[in-house]
Amino acid sequence: MTPPPPQPTPPGSNPASDSATDPRPGPGPLVVLFGATAGAMGPDLGSDETDLILLVWQVVEPRSRQVGTLHKSLVRAEAAALSPQCREASGLNADSLARAEPLDKVLQQFSQLVSGDVALLGGGPYTLCTDGQQLLRQVLHPEASRKNLVLPDTFFSFYDLRREFHVQHPNVRPARELTVATMAQDLGLETDATEDDFGVWEVKTMVAVILHLLEGPSGQLFSKAEVVKQKYETGPCSKADVVDSETVVRARGLPWQSSDQDVARFFKGLNIARGGVALCLNAQGRRNGEALIRFVDSEQRDLALQRHKHHMGVRYIEVYKATGDEFVKIAGGTSLEVARFLSREDQVILRLRGLPFSAGPADVLGFLGPECPVTGGADGLLFVRHPDGRPTGDAFALFACEELAQAALRRHKGILGKRYIELFRSTAAEVQQVLNRYASSPLLPTLTAPLLPIPFPLAAGTGRDCVRLRGLPYTATIEDILSFLGDAAADIRPHGVHMVLNQQGRPSGDAFIQMTSAERALAAAQRCHKKVMKERYVEVVPCSTEEMSRVLMGGTLGRSGMSPPPCKLPCHPNPHSC
Repeated sequence: MTPPPPQPTPPGSNPASDSATDPRPGPGPLVVLFGATAGAMGPDLGSDETDLILLVWQVVEPRSRQVGTLHKSLVRAEAAALSPQCREASGLNADSLARAEPLDKVLQQFSQLVSGDVALLGGGPYTLCTDGQQLLRQVLHPEASRKNLVLPDTFFSFYDLRREFHVQHPNVRPARELTVATMAQDLGLETDATEDDFGVWEVKTMVAVILHLLEGPSGQLFSKAEVVKQKYETGPCSKADVVDSETVVRARGLPWQSSDQDVARFFKGLNIARGGVALCLNAQGRRNGEALIRFVDSEQRDLALQRHKHHMGVRYIEVYKATGDEFVKIAGGTSLEVARFLSREDQVILRLRGLPFSAGPADVLGFLGPECPVTGGADGLLFVRHPDGRPTGDAFALFACEELAQAALRRHKGILGKRYIELFRSTAAEVQQVLNRYASSPLLPTLTAPLLPIPFPLAAGTGRDCVRLRGLPYTATIEDILSFLGDAAADIRPHGVHMVLNQQGRPSGDAFIQMTSAERALAAAQRCHKKVMKERYVEVVPCSTEEMSRVLMGGTLGRSGMSPPPCKLPCHPNPHSC
């Protein structure tokens, strides 16, 4: 449809002087933007991680009611296969997309054309306006991050037309249920039913809706733009904090070396609360591949759930709902020492592991060297201790910038005394978690306690749907085990890898793996038995869930069968026999 022409200037008025005293000056220029990917559309746009294939846009000058030229640009997609839904709606094919420009070139053209149109309509800073949140938050920002593209600042703020419509018409229907078509219908606008150029009808109709809204009470219209955070902000969390459960998710399957910044990049485009990434640790104080993420509101959380099984590198990440209590349990702390340590903002945190028990601040500062100074010197170090004051060999250090942290990371596995020191990126939540773990109770299990905390009940049964790995190198990690199993790793149940510790809390060289079936367990054993891991051959034998449970609860499993855990013997008439 054709937008209404600019309003004529009343006789005797001076537009140049009137603009400064206009009682309804309105917002600056708006760039109405529509986009599509090769996959899902509508509310699911961006949920399938497919590439952008189309941008359509037009500039609107709200004060003069003028509009610029309508532009349409195809975008070359790395995976050119179109979903049936997209192919039917757009009429596009792989050949037409193969001839299109890549995303970085299209964004350059977009900026140039928009700047030209805005200048023709009077100039001034412009703001994007989209139908909903998905195009920018779920498509453009994640794809730019995957392709290491830097988006212009103009893509970090925008107006959501649905919310602007809802401001003026709050009783029509919830903002989430609005579409371009329903907004035009609710306003009684006539749309061009003959327009079949994909994306053009949407932009023309959005422009008509905007111009109609501006004819009504517009004092609150286009006054507060949506913001996309450019940078994740670190910070502490207190156990006294109340965290809304509608804002938290759990991410599973993270590479063990992932930092909070890596997690924030996975959720690029969504606003994570300050200090809202909490990496989870296992019983040995190492990261277990999970994180709890707190977003600024429930809408951001709902968009995050749509990234279930999106990829971080070659690994897909599972995303589920979580609770505020779970987040506080992992990220919260009450120690004044920790609070003071984390009170410095915009610091990069590194964790040092394996320090000699005799090491003090001067030793650690000397190990790091003058080329990577710790913020505040000794005050920028936090040593982790047992409740009785004995050192654990762990410490955290603060660095003022990424460059200094990178310099310090180059000291990874450097020697201090007679020990090599491991350095990793860390987070405020990890600091709290490690300190909480050591402050509450020792990590060393007792004879009557499980050798491994089991996060869920193990189903009883004698079916041999598990395998036991015997003779593992003591340095073996879960990643090593997954690599050792090869293709069989695809048949492991979620959370199905259980490392067995000895009574000193150290790796015993054994592990149990829960497989999806007894057949898969037998196949894994036949394929991997006596394969070599780090110069050691590893025995792989089938076993039952019951046998695994007995060992994890403190019993033993030899070649001749099971022995029950201490004080778990069958009932005896004499209650003191244990």
